[in-house]
Amino acid sequence: MREHGGNLDVARQRFGGCAEDWIDLSTGINRVPYPVRDVEPNGWNALPSRSDIEALHDAARHAYATTAPIIALAGAQAAIQLLPHLVARGRARILAPTYNEYAAVLSAASWHVSEVSDLAALAGADLAVVVNPNNPDGRQHDRGELLGLLPRVRRLVVDESFADAVPGVSLAREAGRSGLVILRSFGKFYGLAGLRLGFALGSEGDIAALAAMAGPWPVSGPAIAIGRRALRDDEWTRATAARLVRDAALLDAAVRSRGWTLVGGTPLFRLYDTGDAPTAQEMLARGRIWSRVFGQQPGWLRLGLPSDEREWSRLAAVLAR
Repeated sequence: MREHGGNLDVARQRFGGCAEDWIDLSTGINRVPYPVRDVEPNGWNALPSRSDIEALHDAARHAYATTAPIIALAGAQAAIQLLPHLVARGRARILAPTYNEYAAVLSAASWHVSEVSDLAALAGADLAVVVNPNNPDGRQHDRGELLGLLPRVRRLVVDESFADAVPGVSLAREAGRSGLVILRSFGKFYGLAGLRLGFALGSEGDIAALAAMAGPWPVSGPAIAIGRRALRDDEWTRATAARLVRDAALLDAAVRSRGWTLVGGTPLFRLYDTGDAPTAQEMLARGRIWSRVFGQQPGWLRLGLPSDEREWSRLAAVLAR
């Protein structure tokens, strides 16, 4: 497995403790998850019906303010695994640095992959990938500029896995345009990554192709039941987005005493230049707080947001040492 956040097994191997001892801030997953109620027995016992899946699709269209064709999948990662087979192999260009699975998955499928540093350099690609907001630096891109790429690439994939807390960046209303594919993650904003739920939005032809590759039951019954409720809970969504914005500002203030500078981020995670990220990670780990570092950027350290007063107090105490 490539390096990702959430790798508490590595933290425990290096620094000890059991999983319950740790506060895992190495991901961008909301640590105050959507409240999960009991799932009806039918959700566990029966195969998901077509009407159940369509009801989940309608809930996602509601949440993302779109009428576009959509398919539910086992997380945004499941969609990434299918992308190399959506169109004939050719040139893939990825706006980087970004989520490391894109280059790896496309290369493994014998695409010619190159990473570029600006949007204009994506022109001419058979498959162009932009993560917006970007992971790990939170960089955002103008919607008009992204749409302007459509005549110049065969497929434009826009990964909006972190867009729930900043819906103004989303191109979901434009989904359905030829050549545009949008990916959304459910687990990050709703704090239920273990549910494995995500969505792809696009033209009828592209969504039909993804559906054919995904097979008849691409998501589980519990994922359908919980996703349907959560995606229509507008009150929880608004309150959570507002809380995340406030807490992101609190985290920025908390790390200033260490002299760390903000590189960027989203309301779900923050990226800091610490000068020496491995040392900063070890300092936090001694207090059983796990963070994410990046081998190509030795100063970068990413932190998610603590969940409650206990976690915030512990982080403050470790930072003050």
